[in-house]
Amino acid sequence: MRPGRLFEGGLSTFLDEGAPVAHPKQETRSSVGLHVNGQRYELDVDHRVTLLDLLREHLGLTGAKRGCDHGQCGACTVLVGGRRANSCLLLAVAHDGARVTTVEGLGGDATGGLHPLQEAFMERDAFQCGYCTPGQLCSAAGLLAEAAADPGAADLSRSGIAEAMSGNLCRCGAYPRIVDAVRDVAAASRATAPARAPGDGRVVM
Repeated sequence: MRPGRLFEGGLSTFLDEGAPVAHPKQETRSSVGLHVNGQRYELDVDHRVTLLDLLREHLGLTGAKRGCDHGQCGACTVLVGGRRANSCLLLAVAHDGARVTTVEGLGGDATGGLHPLQEAFMERDAFQCGYCTPGQLCSAAGLLAEAAADPGAADLSRSGIAEAMSGNLCRCGAYPRIVDAVRDVAAASRATAPARAPGDGRVVM
């Protein structure tokens, strides 16, 4: 046999051209379990579904808004495991078992009660069109939780709050009153909570 003749026909030389080529089956959907606003949900979702789409389209929780869809505006902010997150950037299947809080669940119960931040936003008139408000509220709630967890590292001055909330845009320009509302709640929290040593959670007597 002339050298190289074996490969002249390419791969088709070794395959039966009439036989179908078998490809491994790729799953495109998975079961996901989430705790959303204190309630457990089991859903079968496409792997491409974002947490934002799951909340809005599958669960009917439309508080989180679609803005830029690139994680730049903060309108979709929710709390995942108590921390602020842009839900438009998170794949739902990657957060199986996560605990998610949306603006609908900030009050903490099913009685319709408002979170102190929601009351402060109304008192300070810290919104205009309201489109960004759910994300602002969730981001502020996450900020205050971070401050409570490590008071020594928290900067709740006007500039500190503005910096910490800078990922949430307001096209209406309600920033000064948003900061006022967050400061009101932060001050009230400090007045009612015992002092704690920075970082370790010990109550300072």
